[in-house]
This record gives sequence, C-alpha cells and structure tokens, in this order.
Amino acid sequence: MYKPIRNRFSPAPSATGRMVWDLDWNLLRTFLVIVEGQGITAAANRLRLKQPTISNALKRLEDRLGKRLIRRTPGSFEVTPAGELLYAEAVDIFSSVARLGVLVRDMDEEISGHVTLALASHVVSPVLDEVLAAFHEAHPRATIGIEVLNSGDVIQAVRQSQASFGICLVHEKHPKLGYMRLFREYFGFFCGPRHHLFGRSDLTLASLRGERSVSFNTDRLTDALRSVALLRAKAELDDQVIGISPSLEEVRRMIIAGLGIGPLPIHVARPDVERGHLWQLPPFDDLPAIDIYVVSNPNTRLNRAEQSMLAMLERRIHEVPFERRDYR
Repeated sequence: MYKPIRNRFSPAPSATGRMVWDLDWNLLRTFLVIVEGQGITAAANRLRLKQPTISNALKRLEDRLGKRLIRRTPGSFEVTPAGELLYAEAVDIFSSVARLGVLVRDMDEEISGHVTLALASHVVSPVLDEVLAAFHEAHPRATIGIEVLNSGDVIQAVRQSQASFGICLVHEKHPKLGYMRLFREYFGFFCGPRHHLFGRSDLTLASLRGERSVSFNTDRLTDALRSVALLRAKAELDDQVIGISPSLEEVRRMIIAGLGIGPLPIHVARPDVERGHLWQLPPFDDLPAIDIYVVSNPNTRLNRAEQSMLAMLERRIHEVPFERRDYR
C-alpha cells in the first residue's frame, strides 16, 4: 500500500491544514441545506433528521471554524458574512465532488455520457428542439434527462453542478455563471371559456380592473417576471392572486378552468387561442419582454456528452439571427 513520506524539510501542517483533514464534510453539507432551506426545520425535513441533530451539526461547524455562521431568533434567519463566504465556497466544493463519478465513467471512445438539463416550464424553442435532435443523431448512446424547475432552482442546480446546464428566466446574473440568450418571449393576459370576458373584442386595459388572477411564483416585483408584475399592477387587477404555480402547464390549466385571468407567453398560448381554449386580453402592444437564457457553470467539469451538447447549442444560437428568436 502506498504511504506518503514526509520530507524532513517539509514544514509541519498548519492549523488551517489540519482543519482540512479533520473537518467532517457532512457538516458542510448540512450547512448548505440549512442555508438553502432558510432554516433548521426545512433542513431537517430535507435530510430526514431531527431538528436537534441539525442544530448540533451547525454548532459543531461554527465551533470548528471559530465563526458565527447563522444568526437565529424567533421569526428571523440571517446568514452572517462569514456564513455567506463559506456557503459560496461549499457550493463549489460539492459541485466538484458531485462530478467525480461522471468524469470517471466517461472513458469510452464513443460519447455515451449523460446530460441533465434543468429547464423552466415555459421553454418553447425550435432552436433547442433542433439541437436535441442533432445531438441524438450524432451521439445515439448518450442519454438525456430533463428536469423542470422554477427559474431560481434552475440557477441553483447549475451552480451546484447538479445540472449540465440550465435554460430559464434570469432576474440577476450570477458572476460565476455564463449566460447565452436563447430567445425573447412576450407575455400577454389570457382568460378561459368560462370567464365573462372570453370572446369580447371591445375590451381595454381598464376592463381588467378588479379582476381576479392566477400567475407564476416568479410574478413579483423582486423576481424574474418583474415586468409582468408591473403590468398586473398597471391593469389594477385584484390584489389577491387566486392561483399560483411555477409550472406554465398548471397556470394554463387554471386560466382555462376559469379561476381568473393570467399571463402566458403569447407564442406558447397561440395554439390554444386558435383552438378556442384561450382568449387574449388587453394590452396588445408594448407587452412585457422576457429573455430566456442558457445558463452554464464554467467551473463544472463537463463530460464529453455535456460538452458536445452545450457546444452544439452555442453554435446554433450564433447561427440563427436573433430576429428569428424574438417571438414578438
């Protein structure tokens, strides 16, 4: 068995060096889950452990580092500056560890790895469809998994290298991630056949005042659909949102069912309008424009299948003029 030999001229390990070897890495993982869940209870539920176990793990990590990482009071949860720094580093550490098995398995001459795409639910793009078809034709042994998440979770999955890359709305660009604009979509208001405004062509924006609505989780002034939230406020819709979901399919379902009017990308809703399942409402001009991005992590060591698909997507984006990717 190989044993490392200490050179007699090598310095003794420092306290920091000893910490690297002595630190229980499960404490870092628990800390990640606490921060992402914004609390001890959420972390305990996710890890299927008791709350005292999670609290003790946090205390052990803080004692080991000699820093307060989280401040907790009844009804308050705050990550300290030291905690923010540790979280950012821990995300990179665990993303690297998560890729080790993938890289070791990716040894065959023929590309046969697995690609995990994290997509927001309303990604409708001929460019993406073309790339998926071309990729499968070029690498028939490679496998693809598609996870549908809300845009915030897509970003998180890419940051933690749980996804090869993501496609989603972007509220604020993270400095450690890469972004390519895939397409631009425009949101309009729609109602279903059961709604009293359905089929009317004499409507103005004022006609929507006080109407109940359904929408996406990200339809907030501080989130990715900020421009939609502003339009909803301009239309003076009822403050109470009757139904909410991260999924376009479920928002569409609630609109058609008559729960209220709601926002949808007009190029996605067009077939339903033509079939008589949806009716577009004012405004019809100056609609909120939302850019959809391909998000990647330069620090993630991609397998060859992932590298190939991402390169094909980047090449196709550059080949197709933006005018054809602007779904006005």
